[in-house]
Amino acid sequence: MNEMSHYKRIFVIVLDSLGIGAMPDSGKFGDENVDTLGHILDEMRTLKIPHLKKLGLLNLHRGGDMREEQNPAGRYMRLGEASNGKDTMTGHWEMMGLKTEKPFQTFTDTGFPPELIAELEKQCGKRVIGNKSASGTEIIEELGEEEIQTGAMIVYTSADSVLQICGNEETFDLDNLYRCCEIAREITLKDEWRVGRVIARPYVGKKKGEFRRTSNRHDYALKPSGKTVLNALEEKGLDVIGVGKIHDIFSGEGITKTYHSESSVHGMEQTIEIAREDFYGLCFVNLVDFDALWGHRRNVTGYGKELEKFDEKLGVLLEKLRKDDLLVLTADHGNDPTYRGTDHTREYVPFVAYSPQMEKGGLLEPQDTFAVVGATVADNFGVKMPEGTIGTSVLRKLL
Repeated sequence: MNEMSHYKRIFVIVLDSLGIGAMPDSGKFGDENVDTLGHILDEMRTLKIPHLKKLGLLNLHRGGDMREEQNPAGRYMRLGEASNGKDTMTGHWEMMGLKTEKPFQTFTDTGFPPELIAELEKQCGKRVIGNKSASGTEIIEELGEEEIQTGAMIVYTSADSVLQICGNEETFDLDNLYRCCEIAREITLKDEWRVGRVIARPYVGKKKGEFRRTSNRHDYALKPSGKTVLNALEEKGLDVIGVGKIHDIFSGEGITKTYHSESSVHGMEQTIEIAREDFYGLCFVNLVDFDALWGHRRNVTGYGKELEKFDEKLGVLLEKLRKDDLLVLTADHGNDPTYRGTDHTREYVPFVAYSPQMEKGGLLEPQDTFAVVGATVADNFGVKMPEGTIGTSVLRKLL
């Protein structure tokens, strides 16, 4: 392919958890008949998502009273997950070429093992309270006063593979909180305790009703298990811009510039601003609110409304795209808000691609790995996939 055929800028936007139906092995993950997008549409009947519809999302997967687009502008297909998991890091790492065989551990139902807690207490010099799956704001309300009065530390988890430590900035001290999180990161490198992320969750306030979390959160993610497409792009001098959680998910590996997002709407606003700039390479965006605010909390209406807010910003972004830009919309797993529990769901994800230079849209053959995304990006920029990575490019189907 000659240089003139390359897209100069590729925007990959991950609608975190927007699955499109159960995979054949979903039952092994405790997920039966799950379908994030389909079930949202079935319950809400209709959503105001004209731009997603125009690109072909509803041609790929329908539900409720929504109908497919007669003349879709984008090219779209279904992607299956090759990795053994259904979490954020596994999904994103696979997009960029890494297949995860050993899943990250979750402790949603039981809390962390006594042996882990004992080691954490010993090395940190603090008694642990909490040790259960909980909402971060709720557990601070429940245990914040006890932590302040006794000098203990609140440890909790969620439906994700995370160990989170709360600390009151006025009594715990931020540096000490970060120190304890670094200790927790080391402890949880053991296979049986291996969580994807350790997160420092600082807060302020002196009593119930006054507590609020601060912006001094810090994530301690595992480094990717090998080099990814992001590393390959960076090593070739290309721009690799991360928006939202991308920097945390990849522990900064291969990222040349990063933007922290306050919300998914903010993430789209940042992406729109980036689209006004000149760069050569990849803008990789994670929009977490679909998952964190609505999927885990089993809020169908909230999820649907978030999709509508995204679609509005998507319309603005589409107007900013240049002829030699490529936009890819996808997801990292499912999180069916109609399903039992609060965990992610093992699902297929969409791949919807659009460029102003595309003459027509249409359906592409389904693929069995998310790594199509990274392989296509690497192919576009003439970058060799790192050793040990997976994925086959579909670039020629997008030109």
